[in-house]
Amino acid sequence: MTKILNYLWRAWLLILAFVLTIILGIPVYLLSFNKKNYKYAYQLIRLWCFGMFFGMGLRYELINLTDKKIDKNKQYVVISNHTSIMDIMLPCILFPNHPLCYVGKKELVKIPIFGTIYKRICVMVDRSSARSRADVYRRCAEKMEEGNSIVIFPEGGVPDDTSIVLDDFKDGAFTLSYKHHSPIAVFTFIGLKEMFPFDNSKGYPGKVKVYFNDILEPADSPKDLKLSAFETIKKTLAEHS
Repeated sequence: MTKILNYLWRAWLLILAFVLTIILGIPVYLLSFNKKNYKYAYQLIRLWCFGMFFGMGLRYELINLTDKKIDKNKQYVVISNHTSIMDIMLPCILFPNHPLCYVGKKELVKIPIFGTIYKRICVMVDRSSARSRADVYRRCAEKMEEGNSIVIFPEGGVPDDTSIVLDDFKDGAFTLSYKHHSPIAVFTFIGLKEMFPFDNSKGYPGKVKVYFNDILEPADSPKDLKLSAFETIKKTLAEHS
């Protein structure tokens, strides 16, 4: 019975995603042709994220582990651990005043309808291409100059091995922060891995704990920034999972 309910829940995800993408995706796509309109498109993207996240029966609790505050007048590189496809909704929900641009896998372009919109509003990277990976910095810099903040999941994707709690971090987010003097907002998501995994039928709706860990200033080298972020998220996972 549990497995049947889970399959129905996942079928509801497809229906919900299709309906929301059709309703909100078309105006987002049209607005994306003018860079000045992205701040308006972003509010529709946030509606899509709210609809997907809460429409799937998920909830979240924000827990601050730092006294530092997000400055609405600054651009940030936003990072977190990556355990589920539902992770991508949370940064948009958490950042109402910072239009976010995601760095994501080129393969997602293949998804019907969604992929057409995705390639207009995100920075795509082909991780098998050194040229594509290198060009990400230039394209992200352009997005930040337009007033956007950048979201990067430094693990590079959801680990295929579900026993991995936190995979090794890639350099991109930290190099970008260092090169463009943008602070890094560090978050840890706990619970989504169990609620909405990719490849098994044990998922269920529930409350996700979102820990706001820290804001790292780009004074240190990219290597030191990466180490600091990794240890911060690793510690949070160990203490609160």
